This record gives sequence, C-alpha cells and structure tokens, in this order.
Amino acid sequence: MKAVILDSGYESYEFEKELFGDNGIELCIFPSHGGERSEKIEFAKEADGILVRQTKIDREFLSSARNLKAIVRYGVGYDNIDLAACTEFGIKVANVQGYGNQSVSDHALALMLSCSRGLWDTRNQVLNQFSTPPIPDIFELHDKTLGIIGLGRIGSELCKKASPLFKNIIASDPYKPESHFKGPGATRSSFDELLQSSHVISLNCNLTDETRHILNHDAFKKMKNKPVIINTSRGEVMDEKALIFALENDSIHSAGIDVFEDEPTKEAQMKIIDHPRTICTGHYAWYSDIAIFELQKRGAINLYNFLIGNEVKDCLNH
Repeated sequence: MKAVILDSGYESYEFEKELFGDNGIELCIFPSHGGERSEKIEFAKEADGILVRQTKIDREFLSSARNLKAIVRYGVGYDNIDLAACTEFGIKVANVQGYGNQSVSDHALALMLSCSRGLWDTRNQVLNQFSTPPIPDIFELHDKTLGIIGLGRIGSELCKKASPLFKNIIASDPYKPESHFKGPGATRSSFDELLQSSHVISLNCNLTDETRHILNHDAFKKMKNKPVIINTSRGEVMDEKALIFALENDSIHSAGIDVFEDEPTKEAQMKIIDHPRTICTGHYAWYSDIAIFELQKRGAINLYNFLIGNEVKDCLNH
C-alpha cells in the first residue's frame, strides 16, 4: 500500500515515516507546500491513502486516484474536501477533531483581550502617545457579555476560560441540546439575541452552507453594543466586505482576525489588515508546540487505521 502526504511544510515527518514504514506502507511526501494542482493529482494517482492540508479534493481529483481508499485532513475543517463525492466513490474521510481546542481558544481569548485594550499598535503608542491611551473607548470586561457562535469543542473551551472575565456568556448553537450549554457555563441564546446583546462576539463554528457569511451586512446592523468581533474559525463565515463597512462606519469596536476568505491573504484583505482597529494573525491559532505534534500524530494514525480496516473515531462519512 501507498500513503501520500500533500501540502508538505511541517518541520518534521518522523512520526509518519516511522508509523507507515514499520508497517510496510510506502510513504511519499510531495516536495513542496505549494505546487500545481495537476502535479499533485499526478503525484497521488497511485495512493491508497492521502494526508492533506489545503489541496482541493474534488471529483476530478478522485477520478484520477484509482486506488484511493481513505483521506485524512490535517486539521478540523474539511471544506476543501468534497465529502459527498468521496462517499459516492467509497472513500473514507476523517479530520483530526479536538487537537487544537486549547490553542485556538487561547488565541481567541488573546485577541479579544488585545482588542478591548487597544493593543494593535503598541510601538506607536509608546513612541508617540506615551501615557495616553491609543483610543478613548478601551473597556473592561467584568460587566460585559461575551457571545459565542458555535459551542463545539473549541467554543466550549473558550467559554470555560472566559467565564471569570465576563458578567455573562451566551452562546448560539442550534445543533446542541440544552444540556450541553450547562457544562461550559453558557446561557443558550438565539442568533439574533446574541448579536443584539453581546459586547464581544467570537466565531467558533464550522464552515457549512448554513454558516457561510453568517456575519453579513444584516447581522452587523443588529449589533447594538458596538462589539469586538473575533474570528478564529474559518474566513468564509464572515463577509469581509461587511466587516470593512462595519469598521469604517464605527458600528463595531474592533476585530481580531486569524482567518480570511482568501488564504494566503491577497490585496482584497489589505483594508482589514491595515485598518487601525484590527489585530490580524496569519491562521496560526491552531498552533502550539503540543498541538502540532498531536495533529500530525493523530492524522497519521487515523489514515493508518483506515488502511488496515480499523474503525476511525474521527470518520466523517460512516
């Protein structure tokens, strides 16, 4: 059997090499993180299993991979994989669930604290505004409401970490039962109520057809408290044109953004990146020294178990 890693770029693949090599599975690693799509299709055409990051796996790709049995995405999101097509082709798909719960929730918390304290241009403040706050509307959290959109693993961890800081935490997630909200300590809210009541809003939902552009012009118009907006989920859950409009019209306080509609970022994102009330990071909320090892280890184990016929807990198309 043959396993292929596309979109290479991690510092080391020693675990993958040892796992597959010791069990008689040939491992081939595409030589670059980028590369032409046609080159990747050719590289993977004999693969029994694929580990992938951002390469789009669609019907065209699947039609060329005649031996393919399983695909595992290094990560939680899997919007670059056509799950329905994979199921139709009889190909099992998994992600790596829960590996970044701590790192992403830490990052979201760091962004919201930084935004509420105006920490987006500290060098300029020290050199040119010493002893003067950078903005007049720096605010405290103790009497404020945090709204979390998506109370899954990461949203729940964020809720637990943020609960000592805020007066109230509300969450919107139509797919979780009432009992789920009690564990992390959130109060269930409708989406519209969350928009209207929150002083800080954190996006922690998956990207689906339902959540794409969930924060759009209409959503921003419903926000009454000029909130801080945090996105560490997927870039496409927020309409970036609507975000820019909200920033330029002073209808939100600021934004902390780790993910973008186009990645790597392009000219279209520069209005967000350069805005004086944003803190932008380059899609690394998932990373920590612990999380990266857990991601690679569990991704490789998931693919190995698929290939030898074992059950995979993270399987997305049982």
